[in-house]
Amino acid sequence: MHQLEIVILLLAAVLALTTVAHKILIPYPILLVIGGLILGVLPGLPTVTLSPDLVFLVFLPPILWAAAYFTSLREFRQNLRPISLLAVGLVLVTTAAVAAVAYAVLPGIGWAEAIALGAIISPPDAVSATAIGKRLRIPRRVVTILEGESLVNDATALVLYRVAVGAAVTGTFTVGGAILEFVLAAVVGVAIGIGVGMLTRWALCATSDGLIQIGITLLAPYIAWVLGESVHASAVLACVAGGLHIRQYFSSAVAPATRIQARAVWDLLIFILNGVIFILIGLQLGALRAAMPSGSFGPVLLAGAVLSLVAIVVRLLWVPLVATLPRWLSAALRARDPMPPWSHIFLTSWTGMRGIVTLAAALALPLTTATGAPFPFRAEIIVISFVVILATLVVQGLSLPPLIRFLRVEEGRGFEDEERLAREHAATAALTRLDQLVGEDWLKVEHVERLRVQYGRQVERFAGSAVVNGDVSRESAEAFQRLRHETLTAERMALIGLRNDGTISDDVLHHLEHELDVEALRHGIGERRVMR
Repeated sequence: MHQLEIVILLLAAVLALTTVAHKILIPYPILLVIGGLILGVLPGLPTVTLSPDLVFLVFLPPILWAAAYFTSLREFRQNLRPISLLAVGLVLVTTAAVAAVAYAVLPGIGWAEAIALGAIISPPDAVSATAIGKRLRIPRRVVTILEGESLVNDATALVLYRVAVGAAVTGTFTVGGAILEFVLAAVVGVAIGIGVGMLTRWALCATSDGLIQIGITLLAPYIAWVLGESVHASAVLACVAGGLHIRQYFSSAVAPATRIQARAVWDLLIFILNGVIFILIGLQLGALRAAMPSGSFGPVLLAGAVLSLVAIVVRLLWVPLVATLPRWLSAALRARDPMPPWSHIFLTSWTGMRGIVTLAAALALPLTTATGAPFPFRAEIIVISFVVILATLVVQGLSLPPLIRFLRVEEGRGFEDEERLAREHAATAALTRLDQLVGEDWLKVEHVERLRVQYGRQVERFAGSAVVNGDVSRESAEAFQRLRHETLTAERMALIGLRNDGTISDDVLHHLEHELDVEALRHGIGERRVMR
């Protein structure tokens, strides 16, 4: 009952603080962390300790899977170069810089522990980027790069982390072994994710029960994570690859009603997980302070502030460098991918919030080494990681809205243009399908004409609606439903085709697909799936 009361209290706090955040127009993760800090220092409240196993196994798999699912594969591929330079290159550079400064400001720390600290605080967080970035008017390409970076960089950082911790525990380290471990972990992790995605797709097609299908989607990320961990591969990349893979087939694998229900279930799940994890981050201050030796808390906080500054400055220098240098060296790249506005570059440089992966990795440090001695500087590393999270999440996160206004960053019109093209193409596909169905014995001429008017208006104005009269016979209603299912299917398959050939992004498909799903529900055919 005591634990249940704590959970209820946390959920109530999440709902209340999120409501306040919407009222005062700041990203809710920031206010949740601040609220957790305040709750953590109030007298009389129980100390809530965050377990790393809880974060890695319960929170991360669905959050990563959902973030990957809503990432446009087309735009991810188009921005693979900057994403790779940030997710791999910047993680390595930040780890090295943080390790060097930590070695200088923390007397007695070894290189293995310093590198482990660098790997812990080097990756910006997928949860923070998604939860904060999408609530601000950030250009789509910047959001794509930030989300793509945060999805992949965890794999790089966690492999470095494992190698450094292994060296600290056993006292041995080999560069070749570290490189081999990184490559194998990445390749095997991606393979597991794709395999789980294919299995999930098969399972979705094997049943028509919407609740079972939603349950399958909830189970899939945990399967990917457990399989990745069991073979010492990158469980992060397994979830990312699985989410990206299943998105390509989910549109035709389940019925519209199931898709709408699944979206509602997943939105609620991710909201609760994000809310709880951010408030838990804030609540850790009391437990961390109690774990520190007397008199050492202040100097460690100062070291955390210094290392936070190092991480921020390295990113501010690295992003402009990798944006300009390749274009200066390659005229072909400069012609194919012109230099983005400096406001976009600076925004990408400044948006590097740390979050749950950083804290979970710090808390997961072993208690002892192979000799039975306490793991060196474990408490200090945890506190420093906590300080970096606060500095990046609160300071950088709070400064983003005024920074965006100051830079006058505006969203491009690419989404609207692609949406207009997709609407026209989908309506034309539906008209073509109507022509193909003429002559079918179940077809009603008045239904055909009604839909011709609707789709003709949509082709001209990219909007329209059809109204089905309520006083029609059962046979006529069923015939119209069948016809409506055929035309909506034609629209859906046309949109999927545009997405598959790269003409439109997944964002446009998501937006228009939701409208088709609602239209299907309105006509009572929400349970019918695409059977092609």
